[in-house]
Amino acid sequence: MPFYSSEDLARKEPMTGFAGQFAAGASMTSVTWSIAAGAELPEHAHAHEQVSHVLEGEFEMTIDGETQLLGPGTVAFVPSNATHSGRAVTSCRIIDVFHPVRDDYR
Repeated sequence: MPFYSSEDLARKEPMTGFAGQFAAGASMTSVTWSIAAGAELPEHAHAHEQVSHVLEGEFEMTIDGETQLLGPGTVAFVPSNATHSGRAVTSCRIIDVFHPVRDDYR
């Protein structure tokens, strides 16, 4: 099925303060996050390429040692195996897309 309503998407909170709605296709995963102000994304890396698009709020993100404050309309690209972390400065809404599929987010 190519179309989904937000009511159809699985809702999970895999990390404290990060509530997501998850959708997976054949080769990628999309997550729409609602992130609580002050929530922290611990430093980590994964084989998946990641695109993060900030819809609302401010999110401080570090990718391979470079830190930037992201606001609405900004996009960050996380290469495969790049070390990255982050912190929600305010409450945020962010869409992340991962390639290939993240089986841990199914």
